[in-house]
Amino acid sequence: MDPTTWAAVDDYLAPLTQEDEVLRAANARAREEGLPPIQVSAPQGRMLQLIAQIHGARRALEIGTLAGYSTIWLARGLSGPQPHLTTLERDPHHAEVARANIDAAGLGDVVEVRVGAAVETLAELEASGTEPFDLVFVDADKPSNTRYLDAALRLVRPGAVIVVDNVVRQGALADVGSTDERVRGSREVVERVASDPRLSATVLQTVGSKGYDGFMLVRVDEDEGPDALSGR
Repeated sequence: MDPTTWAAVDDYLAPLTQEDEVLRAANARAREEGLPPIQVSAPQGRMLQLIAQIHGARRALEIGTLAGYSTIWLARGLSGPQPHLTTLERDPHHAEVARANIDAAGLGDVVEVRVGAAVETLAELEASGTEPFDLVFVDADKPSNTRYLDAALRLVRPGAVIVVDNVVRQGALADVGSTDERVRGSREVVERVASDPRLSATVLQTVGSKGYDGFMLVRVDEDEGPDALSGR
């Protein structure tokens, strides 16, 4: 099927997606500042917001901020007393653009942007004894997916949800012989999750304005004993 059809469907779904001027302005600022156009699509952002709302998440962790577009969607989905989102970005310029977008969205008191290599900032969060997170969104360099997952598992509460983006790689996920580091990183994290009895997961393939890809949805089981395997 022609990918333009996928984009046309995304456009048709705009009344459901409800992307507002704040979010459109965030993408416009990213373009003006020369950031790569690799943010999630509007329907994908709406999905993240809905996952946060359905899960009743109060605290979220995002690995890979870019311009803060997905950050805004996620933060809007948080609920409860003192909702909080920590987002990690390696590039200082990206972080600067993201902070401007987050402030423009009125979420500066909800979102904390931390700058630095994610592996290091994740270790800092763990060492600080931060309150566990309810939801994690992983959307950074794909070769490091498994390292990010393992770090996230040390930072979440039982029952938490983890979303790992861009794992299907236009179907290359199924290519056992791929030498692409991004594909290998996606295969590694899928295999890591599949081998862990604490985790329940699936991968959903997606099409849309961002092309053909997919995300992995993971739940950290609350019971880590033998009964945790009963539903797998």
